[in-house]
Amino acid sequence: MKKIALTIVLLASFCKISGQGFNGSIDFKHYTAKDTTNNTYYVKDKLIKLDHINRKTGNIEGSFIFDLETNNIKFVNPKRQVWGDHKSETPPIIKGKCEVTKGSGSKTIQGYKCNEYTVKNTEENTVVTYWISTDKFTFFSPIIKLWNRKDKQSVYFNQITGLPEGSMPLLSEEKQLSDGKLISKLEVIKISKTTPEDSKLKVPSDYTKFDK
Repeated sequence: MKKIALTIVLLASFCKISGQGFNGSIDFKHYTAKDTTNNTYYVKDKLIKLDHINRKTGNIEGSFIFDLETNNIKFVNPKRQVWGDHKSETPPIIKGKCEVTKGSGSKTIQGYKCNEYTVKNTEENTVVTYWISTDKFTFFSPIIKLWNRKDKQSVYFNQITGLPEGSMPLLSEEKQLSDGKLISKLEVIKISKTTPEDSKLKVPSDYTKFDK
């Protein structure tokens, strides 16, 4: 009986570990024709912090803290040392129809195999190509849906159905459909599996709450 009980405990522990999502940090760059910004996700279970970092100074310009347990978003302004509750934007309206295609190509990015997906919308003159990892990035899709950002890369990603839980693009490019001109690009440049300290995911205690 003791052996059976031990086997059950070990099996339960294995299932718990194998079912865990990603914990760690993800550095990525956002390119446009006018600017390049550096960003970092810090992930620990249901709590995620997104830092926007000044490319020249290396200072954090602003942050968002997502609590996927309560579906709450906070903004943090280090310069003014204030924070506040951030309301999700209204869901964007898509003109025309998005056509989703799974490509046959694949590439390895930061050690993760990624498959090609393309979302095209003729009326909006836009095509976005994603290279998506189907690993354990379980925080990503809930954040995109909770945030409701209106940029095409976020909006078009939500049009892809049937992706396994934990899917996340590690590289994506938004282009004009008519001439192939690059509009924006997101690229993951580093992934660390070191779980961040709790303090990294909290609003500093000396910050003041800003009420609009």
